[in-house]
This record gives sequence, C-alpha cells and structure tokens, in this order.
Amino acid sequence: MNASHARRQSKLSTVLRVTSGNFLEMFDFFLYGFYATYIAKTFFPSGDIYASLILTFATFGAGFLARPIGAIILGSYIDRIGRRKGLIVTLSIMASGTALIAFVPGYASIGLAAPLLVLCGRLLQGFSAGVELGGVSVYLSEMATPGHKGYYVSWQSASQQVAIMFAAVLGYGLHQTLSSSQINQWGWRVPFFIGCLIIPFLFQIRRSLQETEAFLANKHHPSFAEIMRSILSNWQLVLGGMLLVVMTTVSFYLITVYTPTFGKSVLKLDEGKSLIVTFFVGLSNFLWLPIMGALSDRIGRWPLMLLFSALTMLTAYPVLAWLVAAPTFPHMLETELWLSFLYASYNGATVVALTEIMPPQVRTVGFSLAYSLATAIFGGFTPLVSTALIESSGDKAAPGWWMMLAAACGLAATLMLYRKEITQRLRSKMAT
Repeated sequence: MNASHARRQSKLSTVLRVTSGNFLEMFDFFLYGFYATYIAKTFFPSGDIYASLILTFATFGAGFLARPIGAIILGSYIDRIGRRKGLIVTLSIMASGTALIAFVPGYASIGLAAPLLVLCGRLLQGFSAGVELGGVSVYLSEMATPGHKGYYVSWQSASQQVAIMFAAVLGYGLHQTLSSSQINQWGWRVPFFIGCLIIPFLFQIRRSLQETEAFLANKHHPSFAEIMRSILSNWQLVLGGMLLVVMTTVSFYLITVYTPTFGKSVLKLDEGKSLIVTFFVGLSNFLWLPIMGALSDRIGRWPLMLLFSALTMLTAYPVLAWLVAAPTFPHMLETELWLSFLYASYNGATVVALTEIMPPQVRTVGFSLAYSLATAIFGGFTPLVSTALIESSGDKAAPGWWMMLAAACGLAATLMLYRKEITQRLRSKMAT
C-alpha cells in the first residue's frame, strides 16, 4: 500500500512539474486578450476603437504564425535530444517574450518601436508555444500508466485553466482596487510583471524533471533530415491532426481569451462580471477535461469527438444568438459554461488522440506541427476574426459561425482518421 501510494504521489508530482510551463504560456496569452483594449490604446492608438482592436488582435495572431516554425525546429530538437532538455529551452524562449511585452514603453514614448517590440515578443512566445503543448503532451503520454493515457494527457490542457482562473482573479482584484484611469495608464501591466516574477520558480520546477523511459528506451534518435522525411511521408496524418485540433483551438480562444473583450466591448457588460464568467469557464474546463480524458480511456477517443463536434455545430450560433438577444450576466455565464462543456469534452479525447496517431520517432514534431498549423491558421486569429465578423456583419453572435466551422473540421477529421474503427463498430452493431 505504501509503495502504491508513493508511486501515485510521484506521478502527481511529475504531472505538476511538466505542466508548469503551460501556466506561463496561457497566463500571458489570456492577459493579452483580457487587456486588449488597454494594449490597443497603449501600443496601437487610433481614432477608431475597432481599428485599434483589430491591430491588437492581429499582433496577437501573428505570434501563432511563428508556431509552425517552432514546431519544426524545437519539435525536432526534442525528438532528437530529449523531452526534458527541450521543455527547458521552450520555457526560456517563452519567458523572454513575456518579459519583453511587460516592459516595452508605450507608443507615446517611443513611437513605432513600441508595437514592433510587442510584435517581437509575440513572435518569441509563438515560436516557443509551437512545441510547448506537444512536448508536454508527449511527455505525459509516455509517463502515463497503461490504460490511463487520456486521463494523464488531459492535464496538459487542464493546467492551462489554472492560469486562466489565476489571471481572472488577479484582474478582478485590480479592477476592484484601481480606478479605470490607473488601469489604463499602468495598472494593466501589473499582471505581466507578476508573470515575470513567477518565471524563476517555473525554471526550478522544470529543471527537476527526469527524462521519460520511453525516450531513453529508443536507441535511435533521428536526425533533423530523417525527421523531416518522416513528416513529409506522413503529411496526411499531419493534415488530419490539424483539422482535428481546429475545433479545440478555436473554441478555447473564443471562450477564454476573447470572452472578456466580448463581454465588455460587444455586450457592454461590466468588466468585473466578464472576469467572473471567465473564472468559471476556467473552472469548468478544469473539471471536465480530466473527466472526459478518463472517459475516453474507457469508451475510446472517436465517440466523444464525433458527439461533441456535432453538438457544437448544432448549438454554437444559436446559444450566442440567445445571449446577444438578452445580454445579461446570468445569460453570459450559462452560455459560456455550455460552450466550455463542449470544448472540454471534445478536447479531453482529442489531445491524447493526437499523440497516438503520430509515429513514435517523430511524435513531438508531428503533434506540434499539426497543433501549430491549426492554431496559426484558425485558432490564434479567433479574437481578430470574431471582431471583424461582428464589425462587418453587424451580428453580435457572428463568432458562433466561426465556432461552427471549426466543429465541422473536427467532425470531418474524426471521420477521416477513424473511419476503419467507426466502420467496424457499425458492422458489429448491424451483425448483432
């Protein structure tokens, strides 16, 4: 009993240490989305708030364009050198981008250099994030106990929700403590400074990681050229994996990063209430992700992905239309919690599925490239697309169409990647 308890404690400790870097990534990403209106005024001033927001979210999205490059370069490094060393490198690059955004003076002080430096910070963060999720997910899948991969890998996404809840609480505290002018002038930077203070602690945690047994057992670690050849020969898996992740990344950035801006600028709700909604979205995600990851271990990955991508296609726009017709705090909370349930239920099965469909020798770079392409093309630009759709159509529920399109990609990818398993299941049911 004592030995079993010690093993469980060791596994828990490893999960906490390996997911620590996810905290910094998502903490900073969420802060950028929540304080978008303040960042717009500081670095992208113009006479039109929508124009400033679009420039702000375009810079936010530009960071995602660096993700595929990071996935290839850093992903191949991790597959060649090791999971532990690679995760330390990604945290170093992420920390550099975070510090840059925190300390850059505003446009009024240094002119065009200000938005350019912010863009550089976002590109560094994107380059690092291109492999952070893949590296963490692969590490968790390789250290998981047999039959529990879905549960263990789900903590990669669940750990991000802790950052969202922490950022929401911090933002709410600032909103209650400082005046609007103080937040506008300097208060919005405080959470970024706090993120910088956390960095040394995260480094210490991640340095204590051990290399995975699966990586050490693999005697041949492919060269960069070999990895690229393998990726090219498996391009269909990468494409299918990218489509699989589209719903995950679009829905996540819609219900977390974009929610505070949507509540404040579109629905005209109180800023503090939008933060409360975001906190409960993070809490909901945190609870549902490991539950659905564990459920996928029992019933399989594709049944959950089929069900919840279909439900998202059917309900995303109608539920947002219901919200904008009567934009109240309870309605926003109910809407976001429903979308959270859809996201977490789908994602709980999807991330571990992506680690399983990639060849072991290029698992990190394959996972990271698929995830990064989905984020770069679709998910990372969700705040920008949502803002542009609302502005061009006049329909405040227009982001729902974007989420429905993402769900259609997930449904199609699931049918494509799991067609043999689905066909066998249907034939078995028909036979009985």
